[in-house]
Amino acid sequence: MVGKMISAVPQKFMLKKFSIFALTFLVLTFILSLPVAAAQRMAVKVDLANVRSAPDKNAEIVWQVTRYHPFQILETQGDWYKCKDFEGDSGWIYKSLLNRTTTVITIKENCNVRSGPGAKNPVIFIVDREVPLKVLKRQGRWLQIVHEDGDKGWIHASLVW
Repeated sequence: MVGKMISAVPQKFMLKKFSIFALTFLVLTFILSLPVAAAQRMAVKVDLANVRSAPDKNAEIVWQVTRYHPFQILETQGDWYKCKDFEGDSGWIYKSLLNRTTTVITIKENCNVRSGPGAKNPVIFIVDREVPLKVLKRQGRWLQIVHEDGDKGWIHASLVW
């Protein structure tokens, strides 16, 4: 009887270990099967890019965007990315027109850009809604940004997407 109890303990231990391994394997398989691009953000790297209705260079151009315009990548098809912008509009853009530069776009009218991170710093310029900006660094809820024309400053994160 004692001999049977000793051998039962390793079997329980092995069953528990196998169950943990199987659960880990299933979770990892699920995570790895999710679309990688789902949470990925990219930005336009050229002066002007066409957003098309389908992943084809002959498809209708639905709108155009300028340098630093940020997109959330929804899916890929060959050399094309299906993208969504800050307003929820989606379209297709050719892969070579985007890169992983961290950018934002203003979502409010008359956004103050300041000389430093904080509301007490002087306003050095104002940007309208829908202005794409490259992010240079973060400090708390403040972003140091640069506009494509070279103007630099700090903007509060609540003003951008």
